[in-house]
Amino acid sequence: MQYEHSETRPPSSAPTVGSGAPQPVKILVAGGFGVGKTTMVGAISEIEPLTTEATMTAYSESVDDTSKIDRKTSTTVAMDFGRITIDSELILYLFGTPGQERFWFMWDDLVDGALGAVVLLDTRRIQDCFAAIDFFESRGVPFVAAVNQFDDAGSYSLEVVREALALSEHVPLVRADARSRESVKMVLVALLEHLMRRAMDDQRSARRALTRPARRYEAEAPLVVEDLKPPEEPPLEPEPDPDVDEAPEEPPSEEPPPEEPPSEEPPAEDWEDSDRGDEREPESFL
Repeated sequence: MQYEHSETRPPSSAPTVGSGAPQPVKILVAGGFGVGKTTMVGAISEIEPLTTEATMTAYSESVDDTSKIDRKTSTTVAMDFGRITIDSELILYLFGTPGQERFWFMWDDLVDGALGAVVLLDTRRIQDCFAAIDFFESRGVPFVAAVNQFDDAGSYSLEVVREALALSEHVPLVRADARSRESVKMVLVALLEHLMRRAMDDQRSARRALTRPARRYEAEAPLVVEDLKPPEEPPLEPEPDPDVDEAPEEPPSEEPPPEEPPSEEPPAEDWEDSDRGDEREPESFL
């Protein structure tokens, strides 16, 4: 395995950086095997790029499909690294990911802290970039898709490519030549513009979320201070103390009913005699 260490190029070729510390931004360059990621990072980097290229051997012939890239003799086994200064306030750090499936575990570490990504694709093997698109979509990382123009690749419109990739309309899709510095620069500019639009959309959404409750309350009737008072609750009854013995209930008094006064009516016999007095026959003197 051969490792190349990054060394700064002559100062004349490096852009001048202002006195203020620039803001570092991490960008990933991903895609399928042999799509041109290492070439893209090397074309734009202002420093000698760090690469982890390993020579391909016969053992990988059954694993890596080189039918469309028969001139490829080495492959990235870890990552590529490059740097490009945009201005005195912004500097981009480019990380190229390995393309073979057996090295995809590196993506989880490389994506940590990334602000955006470039998915490079080859129309001859367009299915090789599906994994990279799914990876960034599932993690919410903004990205742009760039069609690398190979000499023997067919010419397809961007609309046809977008439909084949099932890309959303808000994802930028551009053409690129990974060997050209100016072409790679336009790809990075498209990515930065995409990131700025997303940031502005997020800010507008946050403002709408803050102002929406105020507008809703303005449409309602004005609040009255009395309406804000809590409702009156009934007084709470004191709970019985379990330590205090309750007085036994007194049984109901069994007072005899009052005696009724005696009736003043004459006895029945006297009443009958008095009634029959007139009916008596006169006594016979005989």
